[in-house]
This record gives sequence, C-alpha cells and structure tokens, in this order.
Amino acid sequence: MGRILSIIMIGVGGYIIFLNRYRALNLLFRNAILRRIFVSSIMGLPGVRDRMLKMVFPPGTAETH
Repeated sequence: MGRILSIIMIGVGGYIIFLNRYRALNLLFRNAILRRIFVSSIMGLPGVRDRMLKMVFPPGTAETH
C-alpha cells in the first residue's frame, strides 16, 4: 500500500510541477550559481553552441571590406 501511495504522490507532484514549470524554472534560475552551471552544461553539448551562435550571428550578415 505504501508503494502505491508513493507512486501516486510522485505522479501528483510531477503534475503540479508541470503546471507551474515556468514558475519553478524562474525560482531555480534566481540563483546565479545554478544558472551558471545550467548554461555552461547546455553550451557544452555538441551542436548546441554552434546553433546558438548561428542564431545570434547568422552567416552572411557581416560586412566584408
């Protein structure tokens, strides 16, 4: 019985977090250390950094002299 109750509580907790996911992310990212760890780990993934840089600095937009 306890195992079923814990599974139900995890499901309900996950659902509540899902409903308030943006509020939860804002709460986590208020901390500068957690924000820095998250960004550095995401930018360390293969391809993510290249895609981000291509979005910010699209090829062909720089003036050539």
